[in-house]
Amino acid sequence: MASEMFRKELASVKPYVPGKPIEDVKREYGLDTVQKLASNENPLGPSPLAIEAMQGELEHLNLYPDPGCVALREALAAELSLASSQLVAGNGGEHLLNMVAMAFVGPGDEAVMSAPSFDVYAQSVGLMGGRPVQVPLKDHRHDLDAYLERIGPRTKVVYLCNPNNPTGSISPRAEVERFVSRLSEDIILLIDEAYYEYARARPDYPSGLEILKNRGSTLVLRTFSKIAGIAGIRVGYLAGSREIISELGKVKGTFYVNRLAQAAAVGALKDRAHIEKTVALNAECLGMMTAWFKSEGLKYVDSSANFIFVDTGKDSMRLFEELMRLGFIVRPGALWGYTTWLRVSTGTVEQTKDFLAALGGLL
Repeated sequence: MASEMFRKELASVKPYVPGKPIEDVKREYGLDTVQKLASNENPLGPSPLAIEAMQGELEHLNLYPDPGCVALREALAAELSLASSQLVAGNGGEHLLNMVAMAFVGPGDEAVMSAPSFDVYAQSVGLMGGRPVQVPLKDHRHDLDAYLERIGPRTKVVYLCNPNNPTGSISPRAEVERFVSRLSEDIILLIDEAYYEYARARPDYPSGLEILKNRGSTLVLRTFSKIAGIAGIRVGYLAGSREIISELGKVKGTFYVNRLAQAAAVGALKDRAHIEKTVALNAECLGMMTAWFKSEGLKYVDSSANFIFVDTGKDSMRLFEELMRLGFIVRPGALWGYTTWLRVSTGTVEQTKDFLAALGGLL
């Protein structure tokens, strides 16, 4: 098939590489049990209140979902002390990021982001004919001074993943406030807080919603996938000014969040117990891993998310394969140019113990 048939932007776009599915690993290695510690999923499973809310919607699956996600937006508005007109829901973070690129980025425009960070930023910008300007991390954290140096007249969007994926590091409040004070109001600042609930206990962690109060050209992205354990039905949201959210409504699509997802998200917002259990389990398992890494003399990045980035000193692709043979799926750092690093999601306490035993055996 002739390449001329496709949009020219596709030639430079690298597809997102998701974590390997459990079913594939079972089939490839003949395993009955596989522990997936690769995609930052919630090891406790879905919020019970989210399940209950979805069950109540099952008899209505013959009906199209509410195109305005009114109940969800009103529940979020009450939770976040915002107006519902400042919120738009989406079919997960990827959908929301594509909406932002469609609304703001045109051919020749630029968007500034870290490298490595969430790959969909660069992908969505490239698809719109824009140029991703990627700023290397400094000491595994965003280099915000270098961001300012790379911003130019064609810059439309700046992406700040906080905590950052794949490193788990945060940009502290003082650094972010200094950066924001020097950033032109004509540029959209997108703060990706997919791991907000895990990071907010840190006293130096800045809330994107506080920045939004004083800077209208700001968007804050959050998701139910991680903390609520409903990654499989895809739902997240953007908070912003009424004007920006209104314009984003033109590119979101019509029935873009299904009935089950809308109901589950409303239910999950009420489930304080599940959120608290998830955060507590994450802290316990991060503590187990960091203590073990210290005892083994392994370098790691202090994480404020539900995963950790660790330097094993060994080839990450080889370890990735060897761990899969033992029934553990992780993410090899080679995907981001860190050839001896692994990104490991937190699991249950037993999963964490078993993983560390397996890794210790391989090292």
